[in-house]
Amino acid sequence: MGVFKGEVTALPPDKSISHRAALIGSLAEGVTEITNFSAGFDNQSTLGVLRDAGIGIIQEEVAGAYGRPVRKVIVTSRGLWSFIAPQKPLMCNNSGSTMRMFAGILAAQPFESELVGDSSLMKRPMKRIADPLRMMGAMIELSQAGTAPVRIKGDKDLSPIDYRLPVPSAQVKSLVAFAALHADGESRIQEPVRSRDHTELMLGLETLDTPDGQRTIIIQGRKTIPARPFHVPSDPSAACFLVALALLGVGSEIIIRDVCLNPTRVEFIPVLRGAGADITIENSRVIGGECIGDILVRSTVGLNPLVISNRTVVAGVIDELPMLSVLSAFASGEFELHNAEELRTKESDRINAIVVNLERLGFDCEQYPDGFRVIGRRTRPSGTVAVECFDDHRIAMSFAVAARATGEAIELSQTDVVGVSFPNFFDIIDSLTL
Repeated sequence: MGVFKGEVTALPPDKSISHRAALIGSLAEGVTEITNFSAGFDNQSTLGVLRDAGIGIIQEEVAGAYGRPVRKVIVTSRGLWSFIAPQKPLMCNNSGSTMRMFAGILAAQPFESELVGDSSLMKRPMKRIADPLRMMGAMIELSQAGTAPVRIKGDKDLSPIDYRLPVPSAQVKSLVAFAALHADGESRIQEPVRSRDHTELMLGLETLDTPDGQRTIIIQGRKTIPARPFHVPSDPSAACFLVALALLGVGSEIIIRDVCLNPTRVEFIPVLRGAGADITIENSRVIGGECIGDILVRSTVGLNPLVISNRTVVAGVIDELPMLSVLSAFASGEFELHNAEELRTKESDRINAIVVNLERLGFDCEQYPDGFRVIGRRTRPSGTVAVECFDDHRIAMSFAVAARATGEAIELSQTDVVGVSFPNFFDIIDSLTL
């Protein structure tokens, strides 16, 4: 079993904010400077498609906090219609965020374009992005299965839209907002269940909240977006893996610096605190509209089983569910999840991926269309257990944390896949290991 202590100052920059900063920069008039931009594969895919569509992109290393270099990205654009028709399909690799959100911008451009990805991304559902864009006047063509390639015949004269999100999705909300910025008039997006709100904050959009938790986002079309600088804080989804590492590693204590503490992104902290986890927030402050602070976590013996079913909570921890479920299983022997059908449409069918691997490790599980239950551990396999990562970075990291913290003999089918979101994942764990 591992013991982990130390300070983490090199957590990856937030993926969600990095994507949006680059995309908003491509719509702004002037030069947008983004400091601490993510080097992860997904965010580099966003820069790649912007560059291939005519946007000026420069990357360089500059001095950052704690004496380490950070990545600075300079985006140069002339505003909403600065794009040119790409000469080839735009490759999004494994990044669903790139494909879905950039589709909202391309839908308003007066040319044809095509978005493609790797074998995993080409299987993921895209009908949810096509429906609102078609309602606004763009022509969107998908495969017969409703997946990529996403072929777009854009329309410079998109119509405003009043759109109610059928399921919580920050990506769909963002792509509709990006398209609506080009429309001639006011658009509204109704969000029955809150999802991450970086797009609204970064664009300064007007929002209306109701007592029952619903939110309406209001977008005024065809207004100039002035270029402004962005600073990307550390990724809370990446922090979750190190939080789990400390909780599982008896005698461990880790402090993680400068993490994005946006309430729509750190729902996993109150979830874990409710189960008895020793987690403290320090040095909280606001930078660029986003709350940032340090997370101090100490190992916790006797963590209560996690039961997650509230739709708002599920939406708030959707990216952290693989780690939360594996943590709960190893800490308590139990876990239960409902209302998380969205988890089946990520980089892999994460419900199935988690269950398959937990069963290999001797856990009894029940799988449902919208979740699963870990009932207990019937046996501990002898020898090394092969864990299938399904080309999914979060599956790989979740079981890697369990292996390092508990001493379980686990062999991952893939390790390089963690570079999608957390390139220095193993290096940080090594630096914390006593």
